[in-house]
Amino acid sequence: MLILFLTVALVHFIALMSPGPDFFFVSQTAASRSRKEAMYGVLGITLGIVIWAGVALMGLHLILQKMAWLHQIIMVGGGLYLLWMGWQMLRSARRQHLQPSGQPEAEVPLAGKGRSFLKGFLTNLSNPKAVIYFGSVFSLFVGDEVGAGERWGLFLLIVAETFIWFSLVASIFALPVMRRGYQRLAKWIDGVAGVLFAGFGLHLILSR
Repeated sequence: MLILFLTVALVHFIALMSPGPDFFFVSQTAASRSRKEAMYGVLGITLGIVIWAGVALMGLHLILQKMAWLHQIIMVGGGLYLLWMGWQMLRSARRQHLQPSGQPEAEVPLAGKGRSFLKGFLTNLSNPKAVIYFGSVFSLFVGDEVGAGERWGLFLLIVAETFIWFSLVASIFALPVMRRGYQRLAKWIDGVAGVLFAGFGLHLILSR
């Protein structure tokens, strides 16, 4: 079982490292607001992983196979939310572009205080990587031969690994040098992030 745990830990770490909506949300929140606000988002993302991992361990791939309509709802709903997030970021980039030079940068309206938790949670639930990863790749490692104890162990491993990784991302992007860099390039970063979020959303909707 040690090999199983090491394999799942490695696969999940690689999945976490590949940039996606969760990464862009945490990094931008940390750079534009604060580490504390980003950590609210990290807690929301972790709660989303708790749900995904729990459902996957109960047989998410079988549920999606037998209830195709549920898969369609998840894909479309998640895509629409990511499109909305992308639109908000593009609006922020446009406002900053139109702002007269010499004036102080306006704070990015990514999320109100404490609302980062909910936005992190919804961003993770609508993450196309999560649907694909937990619905197929992760499920391959959890066969009928895996007992209840090992399943609980895998569940805690996935949740802890997610929290630690995104806490590290939040800490790095909240550093003064990263925040100063963000303030100088805010409109470009927000614009690129908005296009990426919109792209994730469109891909999720069109690939259903």
